[in-house]
Parts: sequence; structure tokens; C-alpha cells
Amino acid sequence: MSQNRIEWIDLVRAIAILTVLYIHATDGIYIITSSEIVHYTIYSRLFNFASLFIGRIGVPFFLMITGYLLLDRSYNDEKVRKFWEKNCRGLIAVTVIWSVIYAISLQYITVWYDVVNVNEAGNLFFSHMWYMPMIIGMYLSMPFVATALKQFDDKTIWRATIVFTLLAFLLPFITTLLDMHGIQNVNIQYCLGFSGGVYGIYIILGYLVKKGFFKNVGSIKLGLIAIISFLICVLFQYYSFTKGYDFFLWYDFPFVLTGSFALFELCSRIGKVRSYPFITFLSKYSFAVFLIHNVFRLPLLPTIVMLPYSEPVKALILWILLIILSYTAVVIIYRIPRVGKYILYMR
Repeated sequence: MSQNRIEWIDLVRAIAILTVLYIHATDGIYIITSSEIVHYTIYSRLFNFASLFIGRIGVPFFLMITGYLLLDRSYNDEKVRKFWEKNCRGLIAVTVIWSVIYAISLQYITVWYDVVNVNEAGNLFFSHMWYMPMIIGMYLSMPFVATALKQFDDKTIWRATIVFTLLAFLLPFITTLLDMHGIQNVNIQYCLGFSGGVYGIYIILGYLVKKGFFKNVGSIKLGLIAIISFLICVLFQYYSFTKGYDFFLWYDFPFVLTGSFALFELCSRIGKVRSYPFITFLSKYSFAVFLIHNVFRLPLLPTIVMLPYSEPVKALILWILLIILSYTAVVIIYRIPRVGKYILYMR
């Protein structure tokens, strides 16, 4: 086992990919609009609302890992070029490759299953690829952000993070509340382009965890923050649909931020990880699984939806199948000489 591996980071990465697969499984089964949600039982609705929070911690975990590992480094001109060659060039190539794979696969799947609405199927098929241009942009900026952070005291960075967080998370939340209660067309969002927006804040939080900025916050308090964040997310979704308001929980929701951050900080305090060889396996192939899993998701959906079970059971069945098929596929592809690791971006 590599001496450079950090056990709790592997654990967080494994949790992250499993939750990403989980949210994509539940998103495939449920139609979450105010007109459709009424057709589900109360227990099924609560299951989906809870699942949305669980699934939404995956991307924040990946981003905080990025900040933890990459921002506490020194860069010069040569290191920047090497960083871009090692990371960005490969990510761009992989994005193009998988966009082509999905575009071709979509044509066969829509014919095979006689999908009428090709646009809807395409949106479902490509739904996870939004992450790629976002993370490429973050990686391109990473050396400059890391260099800038070294010029400031951690407290200054923390104060700036609070201000950006209020602008990126709290103000859109207020806009949503106003819109939900009939006060529409109130846009109080700010342009935070150079900051990376909400995704940049998750990365900075990962960096602050690396610097030990939150070590004085008790684990019990962090656990309570995670639980309260979870409950607020579930209750807010339930309340929005009782108002007939179509609300979609996303990464810019303040309590997705607080909940995922609290859990990340708690994980950083774990010493020895149990079943570590298995966790390492899940972690090692996590990005490859992220790339490939939608190849199985869309073909499986018509069959899973028709099963004579409740929506939560269908979602869990689809989730388990995605895990098994995706990991099996990437292990096989990775072993193809001179091809596997490039297609799957294996490091």
C-alpha cells in the first residue's frame, strides 16, 4: 500500500462516489415537481427528500478533497506548467472522449428502447457531465489561488470566505424564499466569477480543514450541525412542495454547505479506517466510475421503473446495480493495455 495515501481521504472519496451514484439512482426513479410529487406516498416523498441531501454531499466532498490536497502547495512557472500538463490536459481529453462516447451511446439507446423524447433522455444521460468543465476551470486556476493564499493570514482568508459564502449561498436562499411566497423577480445575487462561486468556496473550506482551522470545534457540535442541516434540507423541501413550489436541492443551498462541511471535518479526525483495502478499492476507481456509470443508468431505468416495488426499493436496486456494473466495468477496462488508464483518467 502506498505510504502517501491518507486513509480518511480515501474514505471520503469512497463515500463521495457512492453518494453520487445514489443521487443519480434516485433522480432516475423520482419525478420531483409539485404536480408529480403528490402521487407518491408521504414515506416515499420523505425518502426522496432525505436522499437528495445524502446524494448532494458527494460533489462537495470531492471539491473539499481537491482543496485539501492541492491548495497547500507552492507553485512557480515550471510547477504551474507541469501541474496543467499532468491534470488539466488529461481532464480535457477525457471530457471530450466521454462526451463522444455518451453521444454515440445515446443514439443506440434511444433506438433500442424506442425513447420518444430524445432531449429528455439526453439530459438524463449527460446529467453528470456538468462537473467536468467546472473542475477543469478550478484546476486551471488552482496554482494562482494557492499562491495567493500564501500571502494572507488564515484569519483573513476565513473572513473573506464568510463574505463570499453569504453572497453565494445566503442571498440566493433569500431570493428563493421570496419567490416561494409570491415575491417574484427579486434578484439579489452577485457575480462571483473569479472566486469560483459556490464550488470555489467548497474548495477553500477543504484548504482551511488542511490548515487545522476548525480543530477547536467539538465533534459533538459538528455532528449536531450535520444532523440539523439534514433536517432543514428535508423539511424545506417538504414545505416548498406543500406550497406548490418546484424547489430543487442543489449545491448552492446553505444547509448542503454546512452539512457536507461538518461531515468532512468529522471525517478528517478519523484515525484508522476499518476495512481499508476495500475502501482503497472504492476510492481508487471513484473517478472512473463517475465517468462510466451513466452508460448503465439509462438502459437500466425502463426495466427498474416497471418492477412491482415502491420507489424507494426501485432506487436502491438501481443504486446497487450501478455500483456493481460500474466497478466491474472499470476494473476490466483498466486492464486493457495502453488504453484503460487514459480513457478512465486513472492516476
